[in-house]
Amino acid sequence: MSTHMESSTKRGRSVIYIVSMVLLVLFAVTALVMFRHARETQQSLAKADQLIAEINASGGTAPSREQIARVLGDDGGAVCANPNDALSRATFHSQLTNGATGPGSRPVIANDRVAKGELAIIKIYCPDKLADFQQFIEGLNTYNSGGG
Repeated sequence: MSTHMESSTKRGRSVIYIVSMVLLVLFAVTALVMFRHARETQQSLAKADQLIAEINASGGTAPSREQIARVLGDDGGAVCANPNDALSRATFHSQLTNGATGPGSRPVIANDRVAKGELAIIKIYCPDKLADFQQFIEGLNTYNSGGG
């Protein structure tokens, strides 16, 4: 027969074991999430470096590495969601206007640097969608300001 003190000691040990196991599982899950986040951050910074090099090579001025990584992530964000979808193309067309709102808004012959920038993003972040988007861009009426 066990005494009251022995049974409370056994319960205390059981509680310690259970709490230890729960903490161990929580730490393992946290470590896994942090590892994935760090890896994604490194990938997004590497792709941001590629985009900066592409923009600088074409004579443009690139945003900071951190801004690009934050906006485009490691998968291109909204740009690569579906660049060949009708809504995405309509959004791109809306960037090629005179800047007025409402009835004063008119399409313009835009600088080709806008299209080149979009192509650079797609080339680096979602190259599988580049051919269709390239064909779409070639159909636009743009001008070259000599900046790349």
